[in-house]
Amino acid sequence: MTSAALNRSLVGILILSLFAAGCRTTSTDESPSGEATAAMREAAPATSDWPHWRGPDRTGRSPERGWSSEGQEVWRRSVGLGYSSPSVRGDRLWIQGHDVEGAQDVLYCLDTTTGDEVWRSEHPAKNLPNMHEGGTLTTPIVAGDRVFVLCRLGTLRAHDVSTGEVVWERDFEADLGVSIGPFGLPSSPLVLSDTLYVNAGPTLALDAANGETRWQTEDYGYSYGTPEPFRWQDRDCLAVFNAKGLTVLDRSDGEEIALHPWTSEYNVNSASPIVIGDRIFISTGYNEVGCALLRLTDSGLEPIWSNKKMRSKMNGCVLVDDHLYGFDAAILKCLDLDGEARWIERGLGTGTVIESDGRLIVLGEEGELVVAQVSTEAFEPLTRVKVFEEGVCWTTPVLAHGRLYLRSNKGELVCRDHRHAVSSLP
Repeated sequence: MTSAALNRSLVGILILSLFAAGCRTTSTDESPSGEATAAMREAAPATSDWPHWRGPDRTGRSPERGWSSEGQEVWRRSVGLGYSSPSVRGDRLWIQGHDVEGAQDVLYCLDTTTGDEVWRSEHPAKNLPNMHEGGTLTTPIVAGDRVFVLCRLGTLRAHDVSTGEVVWERDFEADLGVSIGPFGLPSSPLVLSDTLYVNAGPTLALDAANGETRWQTEDYGYSYGTPEPFRWQDRDCLAVFNAKGLTVLDRSDGEEIALHPWTSEYNVNSASPIVIGDRIFISTGYNEVGCALLRLTDSGLEPIWSNKKMRSKMNGCVLVDDHLYGFDAAILKCLDLDGEARWIERGLGTGTVIESDGRLIVLGEEGELVVAQVSTEAFEPLTRVKVFEEGVCWTTPVLAHGRLYLRSNKGELVCRDHRHAVSSLP
């Protein structure tokens, strides 16, 4: 592998923080059947918020239905250097980017209809262009009257959702002894009820009201993915992918329930686990590590199978009807839960994918947007459009209230209206 290729490969994984987790969760014993999925679509709301990393239920899937595969661009603006994905609630969008000239990170609150700025919050921050151009990495998390943002340099801030005013902040390095590492902290926070969880080497649980520490685990090494919540044997748990491997923790006190070793040369495990009942899917792209399906038992995490057919780098998978859709390095694939590839599609680079209403929304690395029918037989594109001409696109698309939001690392944020009869809607 050439030096350039090596750098590009590693960057993908580390940036994945940005998205902090690619592969996602289903908490039922079995993933929904085709009939069940169809029934859920009928009952699903026509539109939905997208308030945190990977959507309303953190699966990389939107419950929206009836949106148009065609769409049209309605506004475009700059939000600064970085890979952070937006969060949306109602008619407001929150996103962050790095202002290179001002040497600061900027958290924006925007009007979703026009893209106009509602407020901004600026904070001095150095860039970390280590094997990539740098910029912000994590997704703002909207919960109640707060927006929580973790800076790659280790400062966690809680902002007032309406004004952007900082309500509290914690410096993980100074206060808790967390090591920032050469690539910074890219894991997006997880907020459940009144507790905020962060995978920062140690997994941390903080009081969302004031930032005070509730518990802290041992240091598992540099960590890049967002914790995944699930329930097992009447216990609320977290699946945390860190440098040592897959760790299952008790959510109430951080007790380690199980640890399955899974390491790469650089100890980079970025994609969030997908929990399917008592099974957990993990995937690592760097150093050709591959993927595995594990079963959580009273004895620990037991491998069901492992192979190299899915190597998640820039983004993880989405689980739809017992099939995983995601990028195996630079190849888009459909993988069944036996670990077998059902189809492959080349030419999109190391892109990103989400799902909604039986369709895949794919953003290629070089800025091509593809909407495709969900299928286990073949990749079935419905529409294609070039959205970006510059930069790389490693940021997860967001679909909220019929609008699709796309970002390049150069800082271009694009809003496309995918509602039907868009010309007649406000």
